[in-house]
Amino acid sequence: MQNNMSGSQSMQNNQQQAVPANMNHGGHELFDLHEVLAGQINVLDQFMMFRQFVKDQELLDILDRQYQFIMEQYNSCVDAFTTGQNPQQDTGQYKMQQENNIVYGLQPSQPKKPNQSIQDVKDAGISGHMLGLIKSTASLLTMTAVEVTNPVVRRILADTVPNYIEMAYEIFLYQNKHHYYQVPQLKQQDMQQMTTGFQKAQGKPQMPGNSSNGLLQ
Repeated sequence: MQNNMSGSQSMQNNQQQAVPANMNHGGHELFDLHEVLAGQINVLDQFMMFRQFVKDQELLDILDRQYQFIMEQYNSCVDAFTTGQNPQQDTGQYKMQQENNIVYGLQPSQPKKPNQSIQDVKDAGISGHMLGLIKSTASLLTMTAVEVTNPVVRRILADTVPNYIEMAYEIFLYQNKHHYYQVPQLKQQDMQQMTTGFQKAQGKPQMPGNSSNGLLQ
């Protein structure tokens, strides 16, 4: 009986090893990757639609740079997903052009409301849509990467997440600089209380014993 079980286990291991690279995907992963790739297409398509309404050259430069980078990321992901092997082009690293300076405080502004016509589309709204798309895609990539079975695809997704974070932060900095995304601060006393509300763990904690073996017997 033991020999039969060992033989069966060996056969299963051989079958697992014989899986070709392009078929080395779990069922859940396939659905997730379809959602990721379709989502990236949606981002690209919407960036293309946004372009005709952008008035600020700085925002247009951001849109064009990010569009090109997302297209390259998409192609790398498709390549890895289709073949199960390293893509022809590496994921690369997105380098934002914005200076890392935050404008704090609130300035008077008009209340926001839905656009009444296409003429109401402004750079503030377009950059807000861009930020929302990039943030949601970053979250989707993160959730997908932690459950991918194919090691190459998992690495591609994991390496892509920091780039989406960088792109989102670049848009945030642009919005903040133009007062589209205002950042209020707490009073100094309140901020001090919040920033000192935690302490480092001290010493070695006394972990309780594990009784699971006793419970199973």
